[in-house]
Amino acid sequence: MSQAPSAVIELNHVTRLYNTVIGVNDLHLTIPQGSYGLVGPNGAGKSTLIGLLTGALQPTRGEVRVFGVNPLKEPRVLRRIGICPASELLLPRTPAIDWVTELMMVGGFSLAEARARSIEALRYTGMADAMHLPIGSYSLGMRQRVKLAQAIAHDPDLLILDEPFNGLDPVGRFEMNQFLRQWTGRGKTLILASHVLAEVEMVTDAFLLIYGGRLLAQGTTEELRRIVADLPQQMTLSGPDVARLSGRLAAAPWVESMQLSADRQSLRIEARHADELLTQLNRWIIEDHITVTKMVGAEGDLSSLFDILTRRHRGYAR
Repeated sequence: MSQAPSAVIELNHVTRLYNTVIGVNDLHLTIPQGSYGLVGPNGAGKSTLIGLLTGALQPTRGEVRVFGVNPLKEPRVLRRIGICPASELLLPRTPAIDWVTELMMVGGFSLAEARARSIEALRYTGMADAMHLPIGSYSLGMRQRVKLAQAIAHDPDLLILDEPFNGLDPVGRFEMNQFLRQWTGRGKTLILASHVLAEVEMVTDAFLLIYGGRLLAQGTTEELRRIVADLPQQMTLSGPDVARLSGRLAAAPWVESMQLSADRQSLRIEARHADELLTQLNRWIIEDHITVTKMVGAEGDLSSLFDILTRRHRGYAR
């Protein structure tokens, strides 16, 4: 009989307060080895959670364990963690090779080993030709690569990336995706924090959705879509004759409400079943020869997804 994978991260009813402001609120979950997207809008609590996992923050209540130990009480576990922060590099006159080497030495490596590992990591992240230039001369994308290099130079078992795609051009994003897939393919664990759902979907289909410091949902892309499939969702259609759909929609029992704009060029619909709404709209548009220039649905928009889940969490959506 195969054994379940051991826990990499354990959060036991963890709460972090900043005076009267809640950073995270009663997080209770276990994360085994694998690749996960930590997704939520800015201010959702992602950075607070990362601080708790790395021992930079102490929980107000509850317990955090990484690889079975408390990172605050056992700082040696940080040798197994790599962190690529969202914050900027603040050493503009320092070459990347010197910055990464210094951080490796602070982590306990000798000068020779720190230098060798730093060179290897910078080459791996595409900075071979620029590692001896001052950081201040780099583009935003190059600085992201340097931050990634320092996060992986000690070959950690857990890699935590906070908004790693910021500033990367399309080529850089593709290369980052390739690297992250290779990383998890080596049996490593990845936590990818982002407020852009599409970026995370390119790397993993396992998600932790956080909002207001709380874990709203956890699962794969398909599981999350099933969660919201039967909940009221909004859709807006734009076009010169979308008003003609009003009669069809008025007779549909699964339509909660609809609102036509003053210029009759936009129709906002709220329906109980998104799948049925999409199926019927497609049929009616074709049958009635209706021109639709734009269709905006809730499911593809991260903020709308969180709105749906928040309403469900509070009992407003049933």
